[in-house]
Amino acid sequence: LYDELRLAFGKNGIPAMIIDAALPELEEAANRLLGRMSEGQMTIAITTQREKVTGGVAETLDILIADGLGTRAYEMYSGGEAFRINFALRVALSQMLARRAGAQLRTLFIDEGFGTQDEAGRAKLVEAITAIQDEFDLILVITHIDDLRDAFPVHIEIKKTEDGSQITLR
Repeated sequence: LYDELRLAFGKNGIPAMIIDAALPELEEAANRLLGRMSEGQMTIAITTQREKVTGGVAETLDILIADGLGTRAYEMYSGGEAFRINFALRVALSQMLARRAGAQLRTLFIDEGFGTQDEAGRAKLVEAITAIQDEFDLILVITHIDDLRDAFPVHIEIKKTEDGSQITLR
């Protein structure tokens, strides 16, 4: 009985089945967002098995990213592309986990990272953030980039002074 329980709750048992069941939902949501940010050029595929060189199958968790040039390793993408991939996966994962917990993800904080984006990349991120704004009560973007800040209607500006920080809402 203990051997059966060990197998059932081991890495190839119930935990693997739960991951396998969740991955299509995560992949679909991440691809929907990544597609908005890359004009449909980038996609993510998540795999849990890889063929071994020696034969057989190894359990793994690989994230394969493809664009117009084909499928490449994550490390081969630029900083801006990697940021968009990360952003899509993080938002999709956050939404999925909240939904599975029976909660609604009401607030999204996006803290910096936009410096890796060129002007077109920033525009795509703003477009993606705008596209998902109905899914959140509040999206708070933290940035030092003026044109990115100006893309949003409400600003909370914090300036350091000798007397402490001053907060302005505009």
